[in-house]
Amino acid sequence: MLTLKQTRHLRVTVLGLLAWGVALALFFPIFWMVLTSFKTEIAAFSTPPQLIFHPTLENYIHIDERSDYFHYAWNSIVVSFGSTFFGMLLAVPAAYSMAFFETRRTQSTLLWMLSTKMLPPVGVLVPIYLIFKQLGLLDTKTGLVIIYTLINLPIMVWMAYTYFKEIPKDILEAARLDGASALQEVYRVLLPISKGGLASTMLLSLILSWNEAFWSLNLTASQAAPLTALVASYSSPEGLFWAKLSAVSTLACAPILIFGWFSQKQLVRGLSFGAVK
Repeated sequence: MLTLKQTRHLRVTVLGLLAWGVALALFFPIFWMVLTSFKTEIAAFSTPPQLIFHPTLENYIHIDERSDYFHYAWNSIVVSFGSTFFGMLLAVPAAYSMAFFETRRTQSTLLWMLSTKMLPPVGVLVPIYLIFKQLGLLDTKTGLVIIYTLINLPIMVWMAYTYFKEIPKDILEAARLDGASALQEVYRVLLPISKGGLASTMLLSLILSWNEAFWSLNLTASQAAPLTALVASYSSPEGLFWAKLSAVSTLACAPILIFGWFSQKQLVRGLSFGAVK
């Protein structure tokens, strides 16, 4: 018969092993992608898969000779950070008004905004393509910034709204009594208090923009194509070249993985904002 202390220790051990199992299962595809990027095409297709092999850099050399990686990477950086910046400019005032000046239609508006994420992108591709063509936004970074801002805006508003709702209204009322304007409330009071939550909102928007493929493939050709378009270019009618595809995928994922690794503390802090009062 186990004691209460032994039962708790056993539960913690089981949960720890389960967490490690889930983490390894999620990490394995990334590990295998990086591993395959250093194989030859023959080794990448070998059955059973080879864990011990002679690593080679020929796939990365091929990518460097065939494509301008930094051109695509720069486009991804500009579009991701640009859409996140403009998204926050729109999301913060919207979330502020709905969190602190709530009406009977606030919840309906939030649900309607979130419902737009359920719309298949292909359903609005033709009208958006035609509008962008008329405005001269096809194959431009400006066009991608606009479309990425719009598709991520509902999630950004929802997250900012959730964080703002955790802030006591008494704090803002005290600022009003001291003569603060609405802009001063947001800039001097609201943003410093909720900076952790807003940082996680920005990080999530950045990741979603970096990984977005559908719109980049359909609205760009070469000038504004981000890294997702570069990855897609390695799928050809002749077949898939797994080693080269793994190499270019590694190069596309590496910047955002490194950025996420260094920002994980801020991301976790922001996602847990308001969980413990």
